[in-house]
Amino acid sequence: MTYDAIVLAGGAARRLGGADKPGLLVGGRPLLDRVLDACADARTTVVVAGRRPTARPVRWAREDPPGSGPLAALDAGLRHTTAPLVLVLSADLPFLNRDTVASLLGALDAPGQRARDGALLRDPGGRDQPLVAAYRAEPLRREIALLATEHGSVNGLPLRALTAELDLTPVTAAAPLASFDCDTWDDLAAARARIREHGTVLEQWITAVKNELGIDVAVDTKTLLDLARDAAHGVARPAAPLTTFLVGYAAAHAEATGADPEQAVAEASRKAAELALRWAAEGEAAGPPEAAPAPEAPGATDPEAAGSG
Repeated sequence: MTYDAIVLAGGAARRLGGADKPGLLVGGRPLLDRVLDACADARTTVVVAGRRPTARPVRWAREDPPGSGPLAALDAGLRHTTAPLVLVLSADLPFLNRDTVASLLGALDAPGQRARDGALLRDPGGRDQPLVAAYRAEPLRREIALLATEHGSVNGLPLRALTAELDLTPVTAAAPLASFDCDTWDDLAAARARIREHGTVLEQWITAVKNELGIDVAVDTKTLLDLARDAAHGVARPAAPLTTFLVGYAAAHAEATGADPEQAVAEASRKAAELALRWAAEGEAAGPPEAAPAPEAPGATDPEAAGSG
């Protein structure tokens, strides 16, 4: 779906002692960059906050005056969007992912259901999250304009003044941590610990590395780990990282000639794995092949021949 994204990143972070919350690190990446990754396919992404370095290009906006509240920030961001659908996110969601974003957008056009003004995430505690939501732009603009007319401006108004006027549908995320936000230092510590758990650490690390290197390619973790195992066991332990590096280099070279990057990685991995297995097979042989007896020199062991002449 074509959509624009608005990320609200300008809160005061009072429960964090005024710390720069969007810049706090979880898994080696700023919270803001983690949220930007979840909406990477947005046509336009507007971040409502003071300018800062980000992992990908965004458009910047600011409520006037700064600190006028989330509704004023949403209004400021909305002025820079043109898509019919608008994704609205807070900047402190370390576990938000693209699947959750797709679920929110898809809920607005679910077959067999009447059209709604928006879809918001419902957390495991049953609370709806208006800052993890997808909205239709037209009713969003209409209701903000009505509130501004009624109150003189939207500065200082709570977000529920807007959501109460919209027809919204809740969406339960497949990932229970998608709505987890970092409002306190304890929240931040919990996020940092959770991201290092056995079941998630590899996925999180690979995502962090891809973002750090500025690449976006699907990684078949099992294939690469199997390749590293075969190279380590069949050749030598240092062969594992060197082999996977060479696979990546070969895939990049193939992509430069027009190959599909995922297929290039798979093909390079296959070839390297087969080589590692052949290498290992040679080392596992019981010994040199049994040699055929050398031909004897004529008469060398023949007594009669030795005595003749």
